[in-house]
Amino acid sequence: MASSRKIPLICSGHSRPIHDFSYSSITPDGFFLVSGCLDGKAMLRNGQTGDWIGTFVGHKGAVWGVHINSTATQVATGSADYTAKIWDALTGEEVQTFQQSRIIKSVNFSTDNSKLLTGGQDKILRIFDLGKPEAEPMKLEGHTDSIRVCLWNADNSLIISGGQDSQIRVWDPRTPKEVKSIPTKQPILSIEKCIDGNRMITTVGKDVTFWNIKTFEAEKSYTMTNFDANSASLSPDAQTFVVGGSDFWAHVFDFATGKELEVHKGHHGPVHVLRYSPDGETFASASEDGTIRLWQSGEPRSYGLWEENKEAKDQEPSTL
Repeated sequence: MASSRKIPLICSGHSRPIHDFSYSSITPDGFFLVSGCLDGKAMLRNGQTGDWIGTFVGHKGAVWGVHINSTATQVATGSADYTAKIWDALTGEEVQTFQQSRIIKSVNFSTDNSKLLTGGQDKILRIFDLGKPEAEPMKLEGHTDSIRVCLWNADNSLIISGGQDSQIRVWDPRTPKEVKSIPTKQPILSIEKCIDGNRMITTVGKDVTFWNIKTFEAEKSYTMTNFDANSASLSPDAQTFVVGGSDFWAHVFDFATGKELEVHKGHHGPVHVLRYSPDGETFASASEDGTIRLWQSGEPRSYGLWEENKEAKDQEPSTL
């Protein structure tokens, strides 16, 4: 394992633990990052630099789940106040509130941005038609305990969910019925749809497992030796993956071999979520300490706020 001394960009502003954040796709204006925090707020940032853009204020409880839509025009939040909200990402205004009966842990826009999926402590998945927000949502029932995470697949033909009942469940929203259930050893802490579009990742206990997102067959699984894995993310080029968990650190591994390549230290609490940026140049980690840290992937280079000091470079003696 190589020792790494990379300097992260630290995004402060939240006052309590951060349990979820989401990157947008790359848009004509760049890409963005939205974070949800137990302080009851969601924050929008420039995804490349981490610079604060605005704060969505209106929840009366912790924000457990966040998602930004593909055009970076709307943000969804799920909260301990039993509501899911949709916000205008350009103005910061609240667009819609969906009242539920228990804490909402996960929210996810469909890839065409026409629907919102929610899941949480009442064990029910709900699909809201954003073209008809006043209509009753479609319900998917079958979980026997709290739902931790739910998301759409790439073409919106399937929904994937998991949580405290230790089952990865796959649903067909057209029927609407559960079409597959995969038991796991322990509760599911995270599910991520990989940027490459071919895989998804789950973290369960110390295990990080990569699945074919079309067949739901396990392709690879690695066991962390010294910490519980709360979250994992695969790089867009599928060469490396990052894992964060109970030991406060962000770990970088080789995808093909599972060899640990780097360890990034700096957080002052467990790492709850990590994500690669959509351009693959950085990855972000969010922690119990209330901060998000942006780390360069691969070798340090000139990028974003890590721009090289050209003046200092010009003053270096010639080697000719």
